[in-house]
Amino acid sequence: MPVPLLDLKAQQKTLRAEISAALEKVMDATAFIMGPQVKELEAKVAEYTGVGYGIGVSSGTDALLVALMALDVGHGDLVLTTPYSFFATAGVVARLGAVPVFVDIDPKTYNIDPAGLREWFKKNPDKAVRVKAVIPVHLYGQCADMDAILDVTRERNIPVIEDAAQAIGATYPSKSGIRKAGAMGDMGCFSFFPSKNLGAMGDGGMVVAKDAALAEKLAKLRNHGAHPKYFHSMIGGNFRLDTVQAAVLLVKLPHLESWHAKRRANAERYNKTLDVKGIVKPAAVYGSEHHIYNQYVILLPEKRDELRKSLQEKGIGHEVYYPVPFHEQECFKTLGYKSGDFPISERASKNTIALPIYPELTAEQQDEVVAAIRSFFA
Repeated sequence: MPVPLLDLKAQQKTLRAEISAALEKVMDATAFIMGPQVKELEAKVAEYTGVGYGIGVSSGTDALLVALMALDVGHGDLVLTTPYSFFATAGVVARLGAVPVFVDIDPKTYNIDPAGLREWFKKNPDKAVRVKAVIPVHLYGQCADMDAILDVTRERNIPVIEDAAQAIGATYPSKSGIRKAGAMGDMGCFSFFPSKNLGAMGDGGMVVAKDAALAEKLAKLRNHGAHPKYFHSMIGGNFRLDTVQAAVLLVKLPHLESWHAKRRANAERYNKTLDVKGIVKPAAVYGSEHHIYNQYVILLPEKRDELRKSLQEKGIGHEVYYPVPFHEQECFKTLGYKSGDFPISERASKNTIALPIYPELTAEQQDEVVAAIRSFFA
């Protein structure tokens, strides 16, 4: 039985009538740019995450970009982040003329290591004054250790932008109580790319912010820095969220928690059945109830690529997130890093593979995935 990595048709089938009605409403109103659905979605996502303000934007990439612009990050500034994430995390920094600076990841969570972050500041006091922001990534649907990260940044009054593109709805047991991804730093950035737990029918994103003045600046920046129309107090860009995507997301948002629950159930089934010696299963370090499993990523001690070939031959969907860490990317050669500088990120890039985990995945399909992996290692 072929098993896809992701089956959006299965989700769409259950929501087709609702989505069609929502799209017809947009077509009838013809408010295609910044229609009322955008404002409604912003309010509901802000409420869902527990943050005061939501600003809909055109993608998760542009969410990160406009968040950095709101902090006036520019030429020569330093932004600390992980070398192991989707390219946008570091790419947006470089686009603004700033310099991405990398700190290696924790081997269990694949998120930025707070101890490494603290160590960087200890070793680089001369560069610390140039740091304009820190971007932790909540990779695969599990929050980074935000208490420890914020302990480092608050000592130095450095803003934190949470890259929560893969983690909307993930929670973190902080010292101040349970907090949601995106609600702990100065800003949180979400992606609504179709493969995300809350996915649109195209690109889309959102920034959430606690501060009213910062939210107002973000709203201006996403619309060429204009307010009112044709009056530009700053230079921004065209980062608006389409009304069509907002309408689709409003249909999907009420289902998000049930989808998280199904992903957790699928992860638990893998945890129980994927009993292959040497495979390291994902660690839910705060408990499975805090993880939303945007991806279920296993680490293999060897033969990762051989397993991929075997799975492909059997029609089992899978993916490598991410095969080349940032410091080994050709476009970042000028930063001066070399292979071996971030060994945990490099190990993850060479030895991990993501398995199907989407909510509609059946037990029978999971059995096929597990059987294929067992067969290969047997």
